[in-house]
Amino acid sequence: MQSIELIPAIDIIDGKCVRLSKGDYSTQKTYNENPLEVAKQFEDYGIRRLHLVDLDGAKAGYIVNYKVLEKIAGQTALTIDFGGGLKTVEDLRVAFECGAQMVTGGSIAVKNPEEFLQWLTKHGPEKIILGSDAKNRKIATSGWLETSELDLMDFLKEYIEKGITQTICTDISKDGMLEGPSTDLYKEILDNFPELYLIASGGVSNMKDIDDLEEAGVPAVIFGKAIYEGRIGMEEIGRKISE
Repeated sequence: MQSIELIPAIDIIDGKCVRLSKGDYSTQKTYNENPLEVAKQFEDYGIRRLHLVDLDGAKAGYIVNYKVLEKIAGQTALTIDFGGGLKTVEDLRVAFECGAQMVTGGSIAVKNPEEFLQWLTKHGPEKIILGSDAKNRKIATSGWLETSELDLMDFLKEYIEKGITQTICTDISKDGMLEGPSTDLYKEILDNFPELYLIASGGVSNMKDIDDLEEAGVPAVIFGKAIYEGRIGMEEIGRKISE
């Protein structure tokens, strides 16, 4: 069995590394003033890919923290997937020029599917990731401040038919809560779409949660708060990667 890809997250507000609970900006907790330091530490322990989220951008509706992206991309060899507030071709250009190898589009895939599909056509499915953030199986947008009536499975099916091959799926009710991921939901997604490169996100509280997702056949996992709160040690990550 192929081992699960470990993708730590760095969420940025005001250029600092923070975490929220359930996407609620009022729960903001700052963990490090210097995201580059955090990224370098991940790289030192064998991490190869980073999920970088511009939370200011997600709220503002345009890219804000591109300088942080530029710094991390310029001073590490990490493959960075970048998301948060990407709405226009200009945002996309800035993200790629600043060093993102992939971008995640969530809100835009809901609110402006024509634009999102143009991105997909131009850059290809290896560079464009679908953000499928769900609350009670309904797709949420705008930094999770809004919930739509779109059903998660229908949303995924539609975009897979249009060429999407990878998605970051976050169960918002779990995000930042350290209560365990929505493994059953991910199993259901993979049963329906076995070819999808599903990146599970939200709820990971310890290494066992990651092992359970791996056991369920989930190809990749994003986690953040569990590291910052000391529930998962960097040594554990290093061991898992070298298995």
